Amino acid sequence: MMLRKIFHRLGLPILIICVFLTSCVWAQVAADTGSNGNAPAPSQQPAGPQHFQLAERSESTAQAPAPALGAASVNEHPLMPALRWAYEGMGNLEKITDYSATVVKRERIDGKLNEYDHMFVKIRHKPFSVYIYFLTKPKGQEVMYIEGQNDGLMYAHTTGIKDKMFGTVRIKPDGPVAMSGQHYPLTELGILNLTKRLVEVAQEDVKYGECEVKFFKNALIKNGTGQPRVCTCIQVVHPVPRRNFRFHMARIFVDDELNIPIRYESYEWPKEPGGAPEEIEEYTYMNLKLNNGFTDADFDIKNPNYHFR
Repeated sequence: MMLRKIFHRLGLPILIICVFLTSCVWAQVAADTGSNGNAPAPSQQPAGPQHFQLAERSESTAQAPAPALGAASVNEHPLMPALRWAYEGMGNLEKITDYSATVVKRERIDGKLNEYDHMFVKIRHKPFSVYIYFLTKPKGQEVMYIEGQNDGLMYAHTTGIKDKMFGTVRIKPDGPVAMSGQHYPLTELGILNLTKRLVEVAQEDVKYGECEVKFFKNALIKNGTGQPRVCTCIQVVHPVPRRNFRFHMARIFVDDELNIPIRYESYEWPKEPGGAPEEIEEYTYMNLKLNNGFTDADFDIKNPNYHFR
């Protein structure tokens, strides 16, 4: 509900569906993450296809550590430690030039919580550029978008007979066709966008009370075929439904090494007293590779490694 409105402007998610991409290419994944503490940590699966990595990789972490997350001081709103972390860590995020990742998502659409889906993405910050390779169902659909080019449209193609019939099409990333069945447009995908919007939400929430914040150390996020990522989980709970609150509970998982959020999940208030909260959405960035040195070739539909035509 209200949180959904936030992420309509967020980095997350995210996936594009159009008439020619009738079958969205998401794959079911198991959310079996372990954590120590009360906050769950999701587990995801496959790494992105390596042959799409054109630039030489040179993974690096943020250049300066963000402040440690911890409890609020006396007479301070409980969200302030997380806000301070975000303020001071934003500069480090902006120093990341590009990254690749496997994005795993689950959204509630029209009251139904969908299965887990995933896709391989490349993202460049300047100019903001996105390449998506759908990993399954059916594997091989692709989407490309570059801010300020192509009249603001994105390129997309499906596979099989529909691809032979229609080939590559151009469509508005935030138009009704692309947004059908999706929470967020392609233009709002990415960790930097996610962090900015979370800051906007927190800045509103600190104006009110009825907010409980807990920090869980050593929450583990499975990272495809690699080692689990050790995270600090920030759990925010609004016990009572209010018009000014956008969710009942939200969890942000901050990667301890990279100092960036790699997972977000949110829940509605229970429909019945004592009932379980209903999940609204969740997004996880797995297998992050930072500062690859992506060039224009990585975001060119003429690239022979891609299958636009």
